[in-house]
Formats: sequence, structure tokens, C-alpha cells
Amino acid sequence: MFLTFFDALRRAGVPAGPRELLDLLGGLAAGLCAGDVTAFHAFARAVLVKDERYYDRFDRAFAETFGTLDTIPEAEVMAALDLPEDWLRKLAERSFSAEEKAAVAALGGFEALMRTLRERLAEQKERHQGGNKWIGTAGTSPFGAYGYNPEGVRIGQAQSRHRRAVKVWDRREFQDLDEERDISARNVKVALRRLRIWAREGAAEELDLDGTIRASAKAGWIDVQTRPERRNAVKVLLLLDIGGSMDDHVETVQELFTAARSEFRHIEIFYFHNCIYEALWKSARRRRETATPTREVMNRLGRDWRCVIVGDASMSPYEITHVGGANETWNPEPGALWLQRIRAQWPRSVWLNPVPRAEWKYTPSISMIEDIFESDMLPLTLEGLGRMTKVLG
Repeated sequence: MFLTFFDALRRAGVPAGPRELLDLLGGLAAGLCAGDVTAFHAFARAVLVKDERYYDRFDRAFAETFGTLDTIPEAEVMAALDLPEDWLRKLAERSFSAEEKAAVAALGGFEALMRTLRERLAEQKERHQGGNKWIGTAGTSPFGAYGYNPEGVRIGQAQSRHRRAVKVWDRREFQDLDEERDISARNVKVALRRLRIWAREGAAEELDLDGTIRASAKAGWIDVQTRPERRNAVKVLLLLDIGGSMDDHVETVQELFTAARSEFRHIEIFYFHNCIYEALWKSARRRRETATPTREVMNRLGRDWRCVIVGDASMSPYEITHVGGANETWNPEPGALWLQRIRAQWPRSVWLNPVPRAEWKYTPSISMIEDIFESDMLPLTLEGLGRMTKVLG
């Protein structure tokens, strides 16, 4: 079993060797994490992975060999009960027709939603299913899981179904983009090359052939001339929306991410979710422990940097306009204020949107951010990248 796991790790590109495998087997032989899947996952990752960049690859290999953390214990329970797993899962979900969705009314604003949630938390004493008031499942209440409401707070649901949640109460795990990913669309890289601004800097270490010919002809002997090496001087701050509805666009964004890392000598990359607030992350997995204040990034990177924001801009309008409207946190200042600050700090900034331009008008939050960025919200297409290079150049 563990040799199969080790082989899966090697195929996934995790640089684990025989020494790490022996350490894993030795720990298991000593009785560490016996019978505890979560502890085994943590122990195996600590022993086999020496760089957090490979955490995502490790998780994929682990799932391939053993199953995901949430399916392993459930599989054992299902086998004991002899009940189909899919049937049990579907019991908690409910499908709604278009007519049923249209008949469900929102509470009437962000403040009313938060106030009512506080009241429900104080009053509710038991589990509910299929209703329209309490925190529960498979109903039309604004609070809960596997139901429907045009504006609600999602609680206890692994992933989005209707993408109507104003806030998500559960802790969600996002994945960093893979730095070793091969470029599958080389034309993205070619398009970014148009943004290169070359400058000569540093020590004179490159042969200046034309200068050598001119100097030798003038001096009457070979007079070797050198010049500073030509370098890519453009500085790019890349801010990437990660998780949620952006999962639909991860392949396209991965291509852009890989091309940008290879094309620009000066590049800083941070993650955010939905809208930019007071903090950004270098690691999506450790965003709560390693958050970087947005103000610190703005103070450190001067106005000569170009700022490229990549996101679908698809969110609750409250995330842009309201204090506390952020999907997962309580933001002390509205997202619109931070976007305006970014525009002021880096005048050469664009927002790249992977949603097709023809669909922008159907999402209010896209129109709101488009107004802040004026004509500098562009589609994440080759045409959009071409326009971006003209705006940032």
C-alpha cells in the first residue's frame, strides 16, 4: 500500500526519496497516528513534503491512493450500514424549479440579513430541514445548506450550488497555483512579451560589438567595448482571485500565472478572494496565518509598478459597498474603497475578467467594479491581453 502511495507521490512530482519513505514506515511501526486518518495525513505530509509548494500535489497523490479525508471514514460507515452513499448524500439536497426560485424573496438588505442571523442563532435550539425561517437544510431560509435563497448565508455545505451566498460561514480551503505547471497555451506567453520594457542597468559585462568595431576603427587597434546587460525592467504586481466561482476559470488563470512568472524579472504575486480588502496572501492555504496587510504592499511597491488584478468580479454587491460585507471575514472598510486606493497608487492597473464580456451585464458586481476601473476592466482573452499591454506599457 505505501509503495503505491510513494509511487503516486513521485508521479505527482513530490520530491520524496527512500529516506522519507523509511521515516514514514518507521513512524507507523512505532504506533504513531494508528487508526486516525486525519493524523496519518498530517504525519505523512510532515515527513514526506519538505516544501509547502508541494502540498497540493501531495493531497492529490494521497486522494488517489487512499481517498480524500472526508470520504475515508464515511466509506467505512456506509459499508457498515450497507446503504448507498449517493442516496444518503442526496437526502440533504433539494432541487428547485425556476418558478420556486422566483417565489423566494430576499430579506431586504445586508443589515437585515445579519440582524436576522444573530436572532436565529440566539433562538434556535434544534435541527431544521425544509423550512423557510430557521438555520437548516434543503429549505428556502436565508441560512443553512442545500436549499435556495437569493441572498443568504451558507452554513455547513462543502461547495456552492447556486452562487447566491452573501457570506460563507464555514472555513474553506483554497489551493495555490502550481509554479511548476507547463504552459499549455504558448500564445499567452507571447502576448505578455509585448509588455516587456527593456533597460540597461548594472555592471558593463556584455560585449558591445558595434561599439567595439567603431572604437577599433578609430583607435587603429582592437578596442573591446562592453555595456551593461539588457534586462526586463517592467515591475508587475499580480493579484489573483482564488476559490469559489473562480474554480471555473482555474485552467485559464493557471496559464496566465505560469506565463507571467516566466516573463517578468520583477514580479510580486498575492491572492485574494472575491474583492480586495485590508489583507492579501502569499499562500492561499495559509492565508489566515500569513496574511500581508494591503497597506504594507502599497507602501512598499512604488507607482512605477504595474498592477494586474485577475478575478471574475462575481460576488454579492455588499462585498463592494458595505462594511462587514466580505464573504468570509468582517471587513472594517468596503471593498470599493480599497479598489479606489489601488487605482490611485498604481495608475497603470487593469482588472482581467475571465467571464465572457457578453455576460458582464447580468452580474451587478461586475458592473460596479467596471465603473471603478473605467475602461480598464478587460476580458481575459488574447485580445484583452493585447489591450492590457497598451494600457500598462
